[in-house]
Amino acid sequence: MFTDANQTLAGLIQPLAPRPGFNPTRVPGVQAMAWDHYVASSPQIYEPSLIVLAQGSKLARLGARTFEYGGGQYLVQALSVPFMCETFATPARPLYGVAVAIDRAVLSELVQRMGLPPDPSVQAQTPESMTSAALDAPMRESVERLLRCLHDPLDCQVLGAARVREVLYAALRGPQAGVLRALVEQQGHFARIGAALQYLRDHYDQALNVSTLAQCANMSPSTFHAHFKRSTLLSPVQYLKRLRLLKAQQVLAGEGLGVAQAAQRVGYQSTSQFSREYKRYFARSPVSERRQG
Repeated sequence: MFTDANQTLAGLIQPLAPRPGFNPTRVPGVQAMAWDHYVASSPQIYEPSLIVLAQGSKLARLGARTFEYGGGQYLVQALSVPFMCETFATPARPLYGVAVAIDRAVLSELVQRMGLPPDPSVQAQTPESMTSAALDAPMRESVERLLRCLHDPLDCQVLGAARVREVLYAALRGPQAGVLRALVEQQGHFARIGAALQYLRDHYDQALNVSTLAQCANMSPSTFHAHFKRSTLLSPVQYLKRLRLLKAQQVLAGEGLGVAQAAQRVGYQSTSQFSREYKRYFARSPVSERRQG
């Protein structure tokens, strides 16, 4: 039986996550997470989101930073940045969590409704794109209300969006409010890089250059390059390559496409170049990935 606060959340998540990994729910932008086994460190990329864990733990590595977060904590993934992720779970003690997408429009509206004036210090800073925090009482209660809502189809239809807003609002009042505010400070460098990353995620299969991305961020190419690397720890070219490879992994394993088809789908002109770079990044060939999928 689930007894303490974290186990209550785990008990609510368990029936929402019938399969290992990320399970969609009836509320857009909300996914229930479950693993019943250890997953070795591997490259991952998450959409901007709050990842709340009720049980189990994950170890994230982003550049030189390494940190573990587990039951009773949440990860703020403000920017969609490739990182290495290791998952700790067993059949006896599975990992249970919930991922809530960060909608920048909703976040911006909440900041405005909270009456928070523009903060020059927030505009100027480049915060860490990935941070973690303990679930305080308001955050825990808002997550629990969201999870209870997910169990009722009518509640999802009527209250789902409001429950997601409540979770984002609780995060905006929590210890990691600074990075969330920076994400929507329109004049700030961090928010501009966020907009460029969104453009990259929407157009990664097309021919892109730094000048086009700099225009999206309303920056000069040199300024954009500097702030992009500071925010993501990668150059724009490196980021695009990793994004394409991670997207290719998804279609190889999930859709069963051939290697040439996958390469073309994600924007590679050369299948041989794609295969070389895929093997270098994942330490296995795209052919073996397709067989495993």
